[in-house]
Amino acid sequence: MRVALRSFLHLSKAFSSGLVTNPARGLCGAAMRLVQFHHRHGGEGGIRVGVEQGEGPGVVDLAAFDPSMPSTVKGLLELGDRGLECAQRALLSGRCVLNRSDIQLLSPILAPEKVVCVGMNYRDHCLEQNAPIPSEPIIFNKFPNVITGPYDDIILPAESQEVDWEVELAFVIGRSGKHIKKEDALSYVAGFTVANDVSARDWQMKRNGKQWLLGKTFDTFCPLGPALVTTDAVTEPHNLGIRCLVNGDVVQSSNTDQMIFKTEHIIAWVSQFVTLTPGDVFLTGTPPGVGVFRKPPVYLKKGDVVECQIDQIGSIVNRVV
Repeated sequence: MRVALRSFLHLSKAFSSGLVTNPARGLCGAAMRLVQFHHRHGGEGGIRVGVEQGEGPGVVDLAAFDPSMPSTVKGLLELGDRGLECAQRALLSGRCVLNRSDIQLLSPILAPEKVVCVGMNYRDHCLEQNAPIPSEPIIFNKFPNVITGPYDDIILPAESQEVDWEVELAFVIGRSGKHIKKEDALSYVAGFTVANDVSARDWQMKRNGKQWLLGKTFDTFCPLGPALVTTDAVTEPHNLGIRCLVNGDVVQSSNTDQMIFKTEHIIAWVSQFVTLTPGDVFLTGTPPGVGVFRKPPVYLKKGDVVECQIDQIGSIVNRVV
């Protein structure tokens, strides 16, 4: 199957009005899409925080609305409900709006303390490689240097000849916690975003004692975005269509209902070992269709364009260079 490259943004009117779509879960009960950006044509320098105006062309510049607000989404989350409530007020005000053509979107989170990943977390992905269903979450990590923007290039490292794609649902922690109970876990989530867990399979599976870290952590190996979609703006995170396209061809197509360990379980499991802090990024696993298990295997090459899509959240598009 082949489809044109495009963004799958399924946004309701609630995004532009600020109405709550799932009031029990969010940190401040606000349905929003938070972004980070640079101005394309000069003006205010540095990183800025924005709030998308639904399906329209505008992004509210939060610092222009309230200069006391932080310049990063991570900083906004560290303020707790106060920061998110200010973002909601900015969205509802209709003021300080920039046109999307005047800004360059960055990853919605930069320099997180942790990038935590879950391996083998889709039933259909386990089946494609004849692997047993894990009895507990398989945890590994990427270093924060991997994070790059939703439309930035993926750089092929000279050290690897087997670079692969992995579309993943990611979530971001909104407040600190340790030994978090499953029933409380979603209250620690700021929102969801789209990730590509780019992987050098030769380093992951054949070298360095077959430990996964080095194969996962080359620069640019985690495109992220396009927005941090707050939990109240996602109807059901574990029932979303999830897809990856390479040069317009669908290579992965599944649903997050195939996740073995859901968001709540992952948070409860990992928080036994480490304290979670605002801005921590979690990648929740990938569905079947990765290149390494194709017959013959297929890997990314220069000039390829990879698009990762998740319903209600959006899409990221990255060229391989």
